[in-house]
Amino acid sequence: MSIKSDLSTSQHTEMEKAKITHHQSHCLALAYPTQGHINPMLQFSKRLEQKGVKVTLVTTKSICKTIHFGCLTSIPITFETISDGYDEGGLEDVESIQAYLESFRLVGSQTLMELLKKISRSGFPVDCIVYDAFLPWALDVGKKFGLKGAVFFTQSCAVGTILYHIHKGLLKVPLLESEILLPGLPSLEPSDMPSYVYDLESYPAVFKLLVDQFSNINEADWILCNTYYELEKEVVDWMMKIWPLRTIGPSIPSTYLDKRLEDDKEYGFSIFNPNVDACIKWLNERSKGSVVYVSFGSLAVLDVEQMEELAWGLKKSNCHFLWVVRKSQEAKLPKGFLDETSEKGLVVSWCPQMEVLAHKAIGCFITHCGWNSTLEALSLGVAMVAMPQWTDQSTNAKYIMDVWKLGIKAPTNEKGIVKREAIEYCIREIMEGERGKEKIFNADRWRILAKKAVDEGGSSDMNIEEFVTKLNLIKA
Repeated sequence: MSIKSDLSTSQHTEMEKAKITHHQSHCLALAYPTQGHINPMLQFSKRLEQKGVKVTLVTTKSICKTIHFGCLTSIPITFETISDGYDEGGLEDVESIQAYLESFRLVGSQTLMELLKKISRSGFPVDCIVYDAFLPWALDVGKKFGLKGAVFFTQSCAVGTILYHIHKGLLKVPLLESEILLPGLPSLEPSDMPSYVYDLESYPAVFKLLVDQFSNINEADWILCNTYYELEKEVVDWMMKIWPLRTIGPSIPSTYLDKRLEDDKEYGFSIFNPNVDACIKWLNERSKGSVVYVSFGSLAVLDVEQMEELAWGLKKSNCHFLWVVRKSQEAKLPKGFLDETSEKGLVVSWCPQMEVLAHKAIGCFITHCGWNSTLEALSLGVAMVAMPQWTDQSTNAKYIMDVWKLGIKAPTNEKGIVKREAIEYCIREIMEGERGKEKIFNADRWRILAKKAVDEGGSSDMNIEEFVTKLNLIKA
């Protein structure tokens, strides 16, 4: 089916046939079923379609039951699903991450093969499979059909390098060194490493999933990374010596970068229903640079103590704030907090993050440093207060503070909690201090470089052009 269509099945089929006959090649893009992985894959798919490649975007039936579909660009994307073994009950039925990943590998491989056969029977077979790096088994399936394969990384190249060295046995875990030196990276302390590396026992299934991204990478025809060359030049240069790696990001809606995709203001769907009107109306009433935006993404979970410290830290800063608190986390808000801050703050269950970050009222972003949120803030020139929670977020925070110099990492106490005084201090530093002026200046510099990368002739645009050209040569 097409995401952007309410036509009858027969009408849609005829239109699809008419459209596909003008395409030179056909990619199947397989996304891991979380919002942070689907969105960049969808944006990359839009870029490919703009350049004449037919794309079928694929994710799981279970995640599709939770998706809120919004507006896409004038470029429609064909959408299909496969099974992860949890079609009916969804992820609520999953007994463990390990069980889910094993089910997805077995059932996903089988249903992906069935989908490829179905597409082939339609008369427009797939030429290349672009698959999320979390799903290396998809390359094995694609090779059985004689397809080219492109692995798509939704993490930074810095994090990829760390994991590759672990995979190859060149970086031993648990970490024993107080200083980690890897090619293309700054000097790192153990606490700057991803959480599953620094604390090996914390997420063993996630650790295996991430290291296994490199299990068959040498069989891939392309390695694509959602970053841009200028942002990670040193490590990209090193990685390109061993792989056919290309940077193709930031993979975010075109409106906020080069504006070459018509009406491309949002990703196109969301797991949560955003409070668009309430957020934007409230921001429109605030002065330029006066609002602290707070969001910890779609997965990160703060404990009750951290929620309380964050809440009262926001109040103590005396700044206006827009705080995204997912419905599952609302009960953790301190008693009386909403009433006491009603004149200064707005708490919503979800919001259109790109539109919010682009708003003139935003002065800084308190973030968990997920890679998508980091790229979005970089692309829109917003300085950050880093509060990493888990996975790759500590490494991203290190870069935000010490390499790109567009934010401050909030210090934690011996329990790993950022206290209210530290939150207040970091907000004031960005919003009012001299350090804040430097961070805001640097943030704007990275925004300009991000736009240049995806604009015509930029580093990412040229890499996508090269990818499309090679696909078309294969098709020919």
